[in-house]
Amino acid sequence: MKSKLFVLAFAGVSVLGVRAYAHHSFAATYLEDQKMTVEADVVQFLYRNPHSFLQLTSKDPKTGKDITWAVEWGGGGQLGSQGVQRETLRPGDHVIVVGEPGRDPEEHRLRMISIKRPSDGWSWGGTFD
Repeated sequence: MKSKLFVLAFAGVSVLGVRAYAHHSFAATYLEDQKMTVEADVVQFLYRNPHSFLQLTSKDPKTGKDITWAVEWGGGGQLGSQGVQRETLRPGDHVIVVGEPGRDPEEHRLRMISIKRPSDGWSWGGTFD
């Protein structure tokens, strides 16, 4: 009996430990005390869990070359409860994103704070973990 309880307790601690370890700290990836605005076109919207991602493209104002941005957003379940669906954003949509920039500027990463699609006025500004 004691050995079964030990095995169950060990399994429970192991599973909880893996889950806690797997959820990364946003502060390790993004500069949470800074904001950056990017005006770009949607290339792809990956609506999934645990985090959705937007891939955007814009022109570098200095060089005129394309820049590809990776924007991290909330999970599909969480966004769905806030009115964002898989079809909300489509390739070619022109958007303005405000986000926390990644720690490495060469990676062109943002953590979503808000997004607006000027063509129809749709916008989102919420929270996610």
